[in-house]
Amino acid sequence: MDSSENMNNPPGLHLEQALWQKGLKLIGGMDEAGRGAWAGPVMASLVILPEDPELQLSLAGVRDSKQMTALSRFRLAPKIKAVALAWAVGAASAAEIDEIGILPATRLAMSRAIQSIPLTPDYLLIDYIHWPKLTLPHLILPKGEQHSLSIAAASVLAKTARDEALVNLAGQYPGYGLERHKGYGTAYHASALQTLGQCDLHRKSFSIPGCLEN
Repeated sequence: MDSSENMNNPPGLHLEQALWQKGLKLIGGMDEAGRGAWAGPVMASLVILPEDPELQLSLAGVRDSKQMTALSRFRLAPKIKAVALAWAVGAASAAEIDEIGILPATRLAMSRAIQSIPLTPDYLLIDYIHWPKLTLPHLILPKGEQHSLSIAAASVLAKTARDEALVNLAGQYPGYGLERHKGYGTAYHASALQTLGQCDLHRKSFSIPGCLEN
């Protein structure tokens, strides 16, 4: 097991359990992927896990997606979907990011996930994001995916959904290596931008070193 996955400190269910004990049964964890990328959408996932004493065993290995290998995320995403009472993914495009800004676009992606999930959460646990107009009962947590299994599960689904989207888009926008870096800033990506300039997937409002604008 890759030591970066920090298996000795998995996210727990103490926050969910406290809410379940209050009679709030549909607890949704939320997280995003792609806020810092140079290209592609920002995506957000909402996951509602069941009140199940075996939950941490059945989802062993789920944690902050950034602490997981791509293979681990790929293997565990279907397990999360199978165990969850409900789940959804929302997205905001690069054009929307340029129009309204990355933080409002992230909230837009989260709103779309909330709107598309088949169950209405009683309460949301959200990885840290400023969202003063959110009306659903919620708790916003710094490094939430390290403390809440629901948020960690959402981080995995958001990350795997976005990675899959960028791999699929790579064929439409050849030469940028989207299938390799998923739109994030790498030396390969920077080199491709110097040669090809930006495409429709690039966030024109971002400061991207050394790129040529079309």
